[in-house]
Amino acid sequence: MTPPLATPPVPPPLYVFIDEGGNLDFGPSGSRFFSLTSIIIPRPFPFEPQFTELRFDLLHTADIEYFHATDDRQTVRDHVFAIIQQHLHRLRIDALVVEKCKVHPSLCPDARFYPHVLGEHLSHLISQLDPLSFSSIVVITDRIPINRKRQTIEKAVKETLSAALPSSIPYRVLHHDSKSCSALQVADYINWAILRFIDRNDSRSYDLIKAAVKSLRMLSELNPPQKATIPTTP
Repeated sequence: MTPPLATPPVPPPLYVFIDEGGNLDFGPSGSRFFSLTSIIIPRPFPFEPQFTELRFDLLHTADIEYFHATDDRQTVRDHVFAIIQQHLHRLRIDALVVEKCKVHPSLCPDARFYPHVLGEHLSHLISQLDPLSFSSIVVITDRIPINRKRQTIEKAVKETLSAALPSSIPYRVLHHDSKSCSALQVADYINWAILRFIDRNDSRSYDLIKAAVKSLRMLSELNPPQKATIPTTP
């Protein structure tokens, strides 16, 4: 009697953690660049216990609720980057940087710009991966940095990603506070290092993580999607 064929294993979910840099102000006081950096790392996530231990070690001299590169002192950053470096071999890092002065005016409103850039980044990222290596996608971003029109923007993000991602792959897009998840804090640190490298030509921190950077794209211009036109017959 022929033994039954073994059921092929189900691939694990793909977890994508995303942080943004710069701001969404397109006026004179706004940042020059806006960046999105994603990290992919398989479970179990290694950072949680190490970050917890580090945070409690540092509480003797600093009041740290969670790690945030912009606010942390350099001595704290050194400790965090040392932990990240231990796991670079498990990380995939991809980043997209947009020079905001080159964004088409029609894309500048909050509810258009953020979903468009996020969709552009995720479309490129998914195109670089083997779709047979994961069963679903869980995208977790730092909470959208705009209190006004938050629901409108989150709806636009989902609509944009519905068009950008393969219809055969189920996915979820969640927006969580960075303090809720160590992997989001890692994304924050890596995004900070990349944006500092691009904006200030300071590669000190970028050099620590660049071995895991698979793509770093600079968009020279950002235009709205072109609508299809129907040729007219003479």
